Amino acid sequence: MYDPSERDARLANKALKSRKKNITRLQVIVEIACATSPHHLMAVRKAYCSLFDCSLEEDITLHVPVAVRKETLEWKFTKLANIHLEVCDKELVDLNIANSEATKLRGAIEMMHLDLDDVVWILSTRNIFQLKATFECYQQKYGNSIYQDIKSCGKGILQSVLRVVIWCIDSPEKHFAEVIRASVVGLGTDENSLTRAIVTRAEIDMMKVRGEYFNMNKTSLDNAVMDDTSGDYRKFLMTLLGAKM
Repeated sequence: MYDPSERDARLANKALKSRKKNITRLQVIVEIACATSPHHLMAVRKAYCSLFDCSLEEDITLHVPVAVRKETLEWKFTKLANIHLEVCDKELVDLNIANSEATKLRGAIEMMHLDLDDVVWILSTRNIFQLKATFECYQQKYGNSIYQDIKSCGKGILQSVLRVVIWCIDSPEKHFAEVIRASVVGLGTDENSLTRAIVTRAEIDMMKVRGEYFNMNKTSLDNAVMDDTSGDYRKFLMTLLGAKM
């Protein structure tokens, strides 16, 4: 077993080197950047350099999908994928900035121009506490969550990445509950996504993920995993979940 930073470095490398550059792959990078602590993220970057002889940022730049490179979006996606690389630990929030930037985000959403420099700059430079305050201001001012409004902008790769970014910052437990749901719904099992979600959150917020899963699907996460897996793989996941079989 790898330690958490090496595990996540390997997950990031596998996602970046995959031939399939869909949202399922790209969200791995966003999860590492947005749903982990600053200290863990720094450890992942260090492990990545040690393992692969290049920086995580360099590989993100080299392996982003062609669709995202259109109209100079490559550098913007690189910024999005590296959100919070320099995030601070201090819970410092400026409500005036939150209010102003909520207005800017609303304007971009109304124009359906999510690639505007303002959007990328806000999401790639503000710390997690400031962003949460901005998202709260947005909902108070406009009645919907910013996640809901971005969802109405379409299903392109940038829209999908932004939704993952916002959920990982604002409600990571909801994001991982959805990852688990998507991995077991329908025919077959997305074992990579299912394993990643359970392994990476087992010691962080799995109880919250369980609660969100039940709220979203009206069935328990444990039952969903048991019904969709078998053998040693099922035993492995259920052990991580601390569930009785």
